[in-house]
Amino acid sequence: MSVANVAVKWADRRIPQGGGYLGDGELAALTPAALCERVRALQPLIAEHAAEAERLRRPHDAVWAALRECGFFYQFVPKEFGGMESDFDTFIDVGMAIAEVDASTAWTATFCAEHNWIFTHFPVETQRELWAGEFPYIIAPVVSVPPGKAVEVEGGYRVSAHWKWGTGVMHADWVMGNALLMREGHPPEMMIVAIPADQVEVLDTWNACGMAGTGSNDIVVKDVFVPRRFAALGVARGGSAPAQRHHANPIYGVPMLPFLAMSAAIPAAGAARGMVNLFRERMAAFARPGAESAMAEKAPPQIRLARADMLARSAEILIREAGRRLLDVPALAEPQRTNERLALRAQIAQAVILCRDAAMTLVEGAGTSILLLDQPFQRAMRDILVVSSHIVFDIDIAMEQHGRGLLGLAPNTPLN
Repeated sequence: MSVANVAVKWADRRIPQGGGYLGDGELAALTPAALCERVRALQPLIAEHAAEAERLRRPHDAVWAALRECGFFYQFVPKEFGGMESDFDTFIDVGMAIAEVDASTAWTATFCAEHNWIFTHFPVETQRELWAGEFPYIIAPVVSVPPGKAVEVEGGYRVSAHWKWGTGVMHADWVMGNALLMREGHPPEMMIVAIPADQVEVLDTWNACGMAGTGSNDIVVKDVFVPRRFAALGVARGGSAPAQRHHANPIYGVPMLPFLAMSAAIPAAGAARGMVNLFRERMAAFARPGAESAMAEKAPPQIRLARADMLARSAEILIREAGRRLLDVPALAEPQRTNERLALRAQIAQAVILCRDAAMTLVEGAGTSILLLDQPFQRAMRDILVVSSHIVFDIDIAMEQHGRGLLGLAPNTPLN
């Protein structure tokens, strides 16, 4: 059958219609401790709707609305524009709290919060236009592959693209994507463009065995005009972009790829911790057929639980320590800056592998019934497996680049 004859299926997305933001008094009360308390209070709601989110293949509307109402998405909006400028430990705390009961929702929420940090690459006047205007924070995917094509025109650019992996697009009010600027007599130059969500098309393409509830569908733009102020050229790989240097907080100067990797690792760490909790609860009451005592009284399950707990704890420690070291990277001189960036990426990739090992350790001893589709245990297992397949966690690539840095060799991949 010709592809041209296949009917296009559009995603059932929810573009926000405005409103729903916190008032000035509510924002003043949005401390890190308050946000952590609010997110933890949402765990029963998130758990209740996790299976439905997987079936719908997007975050559940009630859960998403609750995350907005608790202030989750203000974390990386600069204080100048009414945001929190959250520290990385708080970001890890609240992301892991969501992931303990639903990794898909945690993945989508942490990415959308972190993507406000990416918006600080745009001109300060553009940041002010949105954050001090109609959008106190934005919900936006950031899509990079394959990059779109941009052509310079009067006042801006015409952009066309078919982007994959659009995490966050199902509830987005904006879309950010990479595009190659094509100018005669110049080599292609990569930039990020920001486009209102109602100017893009979203294809219903997200069908995955894990992280199914993220709604990471394809995004299509066809010759859309992007004003010059909504394009960011020369996005910094290893340090702050010119617009970011407007903000004094060091979080706005950290390298992009390790920050992305840290954000993506949080759901795996939270899901691993959630699996440890589920295994412990199960072992307390579970006895295999024909056994005279509960599994909790036997040494092998005790050892397995302890090993998985140590793996999950070690992963969390690695992620948190990477977040703290990220803040020091911009002050380093080359080649130390690049080498540290590569080391942090390898460290975070190792953390995700530990999460995967924890999940498999528990699965091997939990019994067949935990694999029934109504069990959150098996969903968390599948989610961790899919997270660990993300390109930023490719352990061979990450360790090769770190090893090259240790030997004084330059990276040999553009993803560094």
